[in-house]
Amino acid sequence: MLIRNARLLGGQAVDVRIAGDTIVAICRHDPASAEDAPVLEAGGGLLIPGLHDHHVHVAASAAALASVCCGPPEVADEEDLVRALSGATGTGWLRGIGYHESVAGDIDRSWIDAVIADRPVRIQHRSGRMWIFNSPGLERLCTATAGACPAGLDRGSGRLFDEDRWLRSALGSRPPEFRAVAERWARWGVTGLTDMNPQNDRAAADHFAMQQTGGSLSQRIVLAGPPELAPVPSATRVTIGPVKVHLHEAHLPDYDALVVLIRAAHAQGRNVAVHCVTETELAFTLAAFAGAGGQRGDRIEHASVASDALVAEIALLNLTVVTQPNFVSERGDGYLASIPREDWPYLYRLRAFRQAGVTLAGGTDAPFGAADPWAAMAAAISRRTAGGRPLSPQEALSPEEALNLFLADPHDLSRVRHIEVGVVADLCLLAQDWAALREDIGSAAVRATLIGGQLVHPADPVVMAR
Repeated sequence: MLIRNARLLGGQAVDVRIAGDTIVAICRHDPASAEDAPVLEAGGGLLIPGLHDHHVHVAASAAALASVCCGPPEVADEEDLVRALSGATGTGWLRGIGYHESVAGDIDRSWIDAVIADRPVRIQHRSGRMWIFNSPGLERLCTATAGACPAGLDRGSGRLFDEDRWLRSALGSRPPEFRAVAERWARWGVTGLTDMNPQNDRAAADHFAMQQTGGSLSQRIVLAGPPELAPVPSATRVTIGPVKVHLHEAHLPDYDALVVLIRAAHAQGRNVAVHCVTETELAFTLAAFAGAGGQRGDRIEHASVASDALVAEIALLNLTVVTQPNFVSERGDGYLASIPREDWPYLYRLRAFRQAGVTLAGGTDAPFGAADPWAAMAAAISRRTAGGRPLSPQEALSPEEALNLFLADPHDLSRVRHIEVGVVADLCLLAQDWAALREDIGSAAVRATLIGGQLVHPADPVVMAR
């Protein structure tokens, strides 16, 4: 295949030749060239490496497509929530996602019963750590498990904490089909995903591999998970990534046990990625990395609140931060309403990490955040909430820096990928050139996405010619 008349980030007009799954030549564009191979006419659009979202939850994203949104920005208040739930059709399980207390407070079983009492309902909190059931939902759970419910289930409130594995078993859930979400990511030019589910096991890895071999998942996958997560067959595009540790400030693990886990992961040749959304979680994690001895590639996920002192310590330990700039837009108005003003400068920092020399990469946390990486880049540049209010604008990135968050090499986040001879042809072709796109990066229009030299978007190759 030849990609003809593409523009690179530097502005050069080039023709890019692909053989098999690899870029084999990059030449100055020749309008008079004739080709026997298929030609993808770029029309002067920007050609970049395919985007990689460094923090997503693929299965949950697939399930979200069949769920009712129960939180901001789509659902802003209690009236909105009642309308969303009441408008859902069907008689089986109603699955809600994205709930936050800013909508209707601490809803519980009784609250849901007052809205829907004739079918089972479960609503997931935005954190991903809690489900809330109505009475029919609890009854169905208890019947399915003969009353053998875990300690994390409070039957009075209908709340279930940190028991997703038990819940899947109780519901007899099967892993979802990935085709619809994979196609959506391909439309955004996403060619790779790092799945950060801390409960990924061999069955999950096998499902990813099966979805790829069956043609339902084209993206390359880096799979985080527990220390016992075993390698997957090399014939797939699934590789094992870091050991994921999901902290909760109210129930922090034993410090010595975390140090042992970090050292054990390093002994396996794996990095460690720790979920840190509070300052306490971050301080605890940094102490553990200091005690265990961090290694290059160890990650802090989110780093939602980071004081200057903690930023400096992250830099000293040579840790990477994988941030979600989209949360400034999606959740920023809620942050400004609920978080003390003195803490605003420390929320989802970007510029401070770069100035400290910290490696920074981007993820959307989909489906707990919006999955569009271009919107995340726009938020990193504007630092404005959905309501238009600035949130620590001194933390903003340039368009080039924002793009690089999603061009980082998933196996070495300190390295930015480029279009060059000899690399695998995972590519994103846009309708705009960079000079136009950098002025409004959220308006990105992806013309074509290639993975391993194969066109995965659009499915109907209308841009191909001979």
